[in-house]
Amino acid sequence: MATSDYEHGSMDISDQQNTWKGFMTASVWGSAIIMAIVGYATLTLAVGMNWMIALVLIAGAALLGGLFMGMGGTWIITVVGLAALAVFVQIVIMLARSLMG
Repeated sequence: MATSDYEHGSMDISDQQNTWKGFMTASVWGSAIIMAIVGYATLTLAVGMNWMIALVLIAGAALLGGLFMGMGGTWIITVVGLAALAVFVQIVIMLARSLMG
């Protein structure tokens, strides 16, 4: 049998731990953003709710959920940025509708 100098549990696993932490963070953020997008689309398209009311409800829920999960200030900035993007897109849609007829 071959002998080895390896001792079980002595390997540095900090890179693996950081990779796992990054993967979990990306998964949580991605899931939260997808839930907000699907929730907004559901409220506006399926339920027929006014887009601004739906945006306020979903952004508020996303902010509270992010604070509850400890996602930090970066999450707040992300939600506010996505809400601003949604307002911009809705303004472009309203302008296009007014030009078409």
